[in-house]
Order: sequence, then C-alpha cells, then structure tokens
Amino acid sequence: MKQILTIEKILNNNVVIALHDTYKEVVMIGNGLGFNRKKGDSISFDKADKTFLLKDEKEKEQYVNLLPHIEENLIGFIHELLLFVEEQMGKELNEHIHVALTDHLAFAISRAKKNMQFSNPFLYEIEALYPREYQVAKGVVKKVEDRMDISFPEGEIGFIALHIHSAVTDKSLRDINRYNLLISKLVALIEESLSLQLKKDDVDYHRLIQHLHRAIDRAHQGQALGEENKLEEVLKKEYPVCYNLAWKLIKVMQNQLNKPVDEAEVLYLTIHLQRLLHKS
Repeated sequence: MKQILTIEKILNNNVVIALHDTYKEVVMIGNGLGFNRKKGDSISFDKADKTFLLKDEKEKEQYVNLLPHIEENLIGFIHELLLFVEEQMGKELNEHIHVALTDHLAFAISRAKKNMQFSNPFLYEIEALYPREYQVAKGVVKKVEDRMDISFPEGEIGFIALHIHSAVTDKSLRDINRYNLLISKLVALIEESLSLQLKKDDVDYHRLIQHLHRAIDRAHQGQALGEENKLEEVLKKEYPVCYNLAWKLIKVMQNQLNKPVDEAEVLYLTIHLQRLLHKS
C-alpha cells in the first residue's frame, strides 16, 4: 500500500514540504515533484527520490529561504552529490547537510564564476584529521567542476570535507572549527618553543595532528589513557625540553576546552615532539 502525504508547501518544481502522519513536516526532493501541484494536493511517498526530516525549525526556515535563490537544476545536482557522499562514506548522513552543503556549494559556485578565491588555512590539518572525508570531498569538487565548467580553489576540498565530517559524526561545524583553531594554536606554540618550522606534508606532522585531535576528543569525552609511571621517568630525564613543552600544550588544551586532560597524554606528546625535533 502506497503511503500518501499532503503537500504543505511547494518550494520549487523539484522540492516540496509535505505532511507526514508520524514525522509531521518532511522535505521531499524529486525531478518535477512540485510541478503543477498546489498546497493540499496528495502525493505518494515513493514519488520522491529523497525524503528527509528537518527537526530544527531554524534549519528548516533557512532551507525554505535558501531555495528560491538557487537554480532548480542545481538543487537536483546537489542531491546527486549527497547520494555520492553517502555511498562513498558508507554511512547515513545527518539531515542538516542538506541545508549546510546546499548553502555552501551555491555560494562557492557563485564565487568561482566571479573568479573570487578563498584560501583555507587549515587544509593540511583537515587532510591529516579526516583523510576519508578529504578524498570524498575531492570527488565532489571534481563532479562540480566537470558539471558546472568552473574551477574551485584547492581550499574548497577542505571546506567540503568538514561538512561531510559534520554530517557523518553529527558534530556541529562550530565545534569542529573550534577544535581546529585549538590545534593550530598548539602547533604555533610547538614551532615557537622548539624554534622550528614544521613541514605540513610530513608524515610525523600528520601523526602529531591526529594525536592532538584524539587527545581533544578524549578530554571532551572524559576518557583516560592509563598510567605509565616508568615511561614518564625515562622521558622526563631523556627529553626534558619536549617533556616540558608537552605539559604546556596540556595546560593550553585544558584552558581552551575548560575540561581536565589526562596527564598520560604528556608522555605520548613528548614522543611525538621528540620525533619532530630529531628530524629538524
């Protein structure tokens, strides 16, 4: 038996908001879905290529206000891109990506057509932290460039990767960016304290970034690494500069996150820092 919904609002020829018995308002996307239809008309659930729920009223309002300013063929194309992302990541995406990525890509395409370039200062860090999302974002950029006959700056890969990571993990972009800024602050402190310029394409730099990210995640979730008392004494004696710097990094993390950071993190950070110092 086909599930029948009632159209509440037609956003354009391809997108409608309909009333669902269980979920109340849902967004339905499909080629020609809204064409020649009006509020109150019945519509079959299986007519849509994609149906999603926007629980957040602010996001729903943003989506409704956004669509009239976007070409209808672009909305269908972005839907294709989201299916591609979901398939490549092998995970269901949080519905907020429909708003966030539609908004981002519409403006990114507009900027590219006007030859306006935006750099991304966290590009290397994003690639190190979210390698899978980064590769999928590369595929998204390639598809957009081929379809729209435009050229994106490399930084766009990073921005799109963040949107993908946000949708896969259900973390807000605000939190993700806050953690990335903290990592940048920690990297700057390392470079200043050790008087060296870290090579961002170096594998040890990637390992350091990933460890800092995991340490922040562990602090956020209240996880501990466990005690390593013997190792601490060795590292403290053998690598005093890196050991003391590791403690500075922990203090900065605690202040920025306003959460305790497990003291055992110092040991692993000391090892990462010593590896970097040894290579410089």
